[in-house]
Amino acid sequence: MVPPRREPPDRDLSLPAYLRSIRDNGLLGFPKAAFETPVTRRGLMGRSSFILSDPDAIRHVLVENQGNYARTVGTTRILRPILGDGLLISEGSAWRHQRRTLAPAFTPRAIDGLVPHIDRAVREGIDALRPKAATGPVDLFSTFHTLALEIAGRAMFSVGMDRQGPALRAFITEYGERLGRPHVLDVLMPPGWPAPLDRSRARFRRRWIPFLDSVIASRTAEPADHRADLLDLLKAARNPETGAPFTPEELRDQVATMILAGHETTAGTLFWASYLLALFPEVQEQVAAEARSADLSDPTGSHADGRLPLTRAVIDETLRLYPAAFVVVRRALAPDEVAGHAVRKGDILIVSPWVLHRHRRLWDDPDAFDPGRFLPGRQGPARFSYLPFGAGPRVCIGAQFALSEAVLALARLCSAFRIAPVSAAPILPVAVVTTQPENPGLFRLTARD
Repeated sequence: MVPPRREPPDRDLSLPAYLRSIRDNGLLGFPKAAFETPVTRRGLMGRSSFILSDPDAIRHVLVENQGNYARTVGTTRILRPILGDGLLISEGSAWRHQRRTLAPAFTPRAIDGLVPHIDRAVREGIDALRPKAATGPVDLFSTFHTLALEIAGRAMFSVGMDRQGPALRAFITEYGERLGRPHVLDVLMPPGWPAPLDRSRARFRRRWIPFLDSVIASRTAEPADHRADLLDLLKAARNPETGAPFTPEELRDQVATMILAGHETTAGTLFWASYLLALFPEVQEQVAAEARSADLSDPTGSHADGRLPLTRAVIDETLRLYPAAFVVVRRALAPDEVAGHAVRKGDILIVSPWVLHRHRRLWDDPDAFDPGRFLPGRQGPARFSYLPFGAGPRVCIGAQFALSEAVLALARLCSAFRIAPVSAAPILPVAVVTTQPENPGLFRLTARD
């Protein structure tokens, strides 16, 4: 079962075409050789860039010698105006302080406490979808963005996003469409040198910060008789060495990071999972049967305790074929050797889950949709060949939260509806910050009741 795929270019793009791909669709920057060889190299403005698909090389860069590899200037320049100095952007001692402080908020037990917020948002979202589905085709991509934002808002603030949700979504859309797309000079300009979009990003941040502060203040003013939420966990977090809590500015940056990084990736994953099940209805019917037979009266732990093994496998396979974070880019701080290649200071090391998860040497039939790869009892993928949430010390701290919401949402959706595409036209991926559909299309949802 092979879903529509985007064919890689036969060879490296010319430099101008490569730089355009960074802005318009990063998937086009990976030549066919990257899917067939462990390491591919190309020259890039006097430096070298290496695409790593060798598990040992990936372990070296992301784990064993990760201190020698930092985020690129372009990544920081693009993300800092909207994420601040939260966990995703910070480096060195600031990152270590944040990671240690946040760790208790993301233990399995803490995540279990957030599942009721997730489930309530999912059930209400499906109820709201019923009248829309009864009147005609549905834009699932937009629907999942609204749902994922509602889940993020409920988990973070234990209240719905009816009031702030539209404004929050408008901010996110504005940044993603105008300011979050990499400009060539974002990549080429040295740190401290202004790039063309930096002034516009600064103006955005001057509006964005007061809005976030007002959302946090509004939630803080609510009566305290709510179920514990992620904001409570973040406010209670303490540095294990000093006992200090996050400052208001640090708290705001963590809130921005959790909401933005979490809801964009979850919306995309739910869309691609639904598209795959619409293409392969026999698997969809199996997921629906599993969801309907499972006891989800208490959904806590349902993604990990054996109640929804096929649904979890579908999400895992979706993250293989359409990883939300399609690329991890690092800049060498000092010379090194990786998989027999000499790496110079300033060289770029690329680990792309998009390439890695479809690599010919690492996977059987890599372009096929086969959730059975991840079912219990099957041999799992080799270490460092499957990285939907990254790897090493900087592995995504919210991975378990993301899996909980995606598995639960997909199970409840398939239990409520049959999903079918309106058009036979293929939906192909495009990646700038996350992996999204180039043309999402419409879907027909038929109520199962």
